[in-house]
Amino acid sequence: MPLQTNPADFVLDLTNIDFESDGDVAQGKISQLQEAWISSPAAVDEKSRIATKTTSSSEPLTLASEPMHRRYMTVTLILLHRSFIKSYREIVVYGIRFAMYWGLAIMMGTVWLRLLPIQSNMQPLVNCILFGSCFMSFMAVVYVPAFLEDQTVYIRDRANGLYGSTAFMISNFLIGLPYLFIIAFVSSTFDYWMTNFRPDGQAFLIWVMWMYLNLVAAESLVVLMSCLFPNFVGALALTAMANGIWMSCNGFMVQLPALNPFYRNVFSYVDYQAYVFSGLVVNEFGYRVYKCGEGPDGIPR
Repeated sequence: MPLQTNPADFVLDLTNIDFESDGDVAQGKISQLQEAWISSPAAVDEKSRIATKTTSSSEPLTLASEPMHRRYMTVTLILLHRSFIKSYREIVVYGIRFAMYWGLAIMMGTVWLRLLPIQSNMQPLVNCILFGSCFMSFMAVVYVPAFLEDQTVYIRDRANGLYGSTAFMISNFLIGLPYLFIIAFVSSTFDYWMTNFRPDGQAFLIWVMWMYLNLVAAESLVVLMSCLFPNFVGALALTAMANGIWMSCNGFMVQLPALNPFYRNVFSYVDYQAYVFSGLVVNEFGYRVYKCGEGPDGIPR
């Protein structure tokens, strides 16, 4: 081997014949290397050592087995620990999303600033509810690259027989729940009170609940689309298209009775954004009295 040469590269160049122009010469070189090893003293000593180990009267090695359910729990906990380390080491996973949703909350709270509970502000409040819920769902697409990276690691580990899809999906789902709750709670803390939605603690917690479920469903949609098309551009396009369908069929753009029967029967009943939007609207307008405009006689209604 020449001086100042990487041993691994030297051995690879010596044994790799995939790109040789003359196949017969390359095959002869490999055969010569094999014959040289067989006739070498090192090969003879290695064969005798293996034969001695094989014929020895040692006890067979037994591996302690653990119950299947305990093994699944152990593997899931290991994957949870690994995902937790990644979640705070890589800012792309949740740090950027937290900053993005916090910026969204500041923007919403300053655009829809302290709207009074009067009739003329009912439509702006509905628009705010729609924008906040749909935008939070749509921007969950930033999770695509992080999940694709985890999926690549999972495919390699599964090929090596380390764990299966159940443990991977459970750990991936559980690790995101506390982070999504923090995002939903912190962002709602600002925009809910700045916009002047119903000033009630229970109403605020209901708002946080719907936003939290919205983020969980949106992230699950990202995981589904990334599994169907494990490519960044493809998963991004499919997730964006699905969110466009959900926004179109959530009951705000077109009322459900007037919606095309195809979209109403196929998409509207599985549209999680529709349930989130309906829950937020009921939470705001179902338990709050708004001052109406004056009637023809000049008396407020």
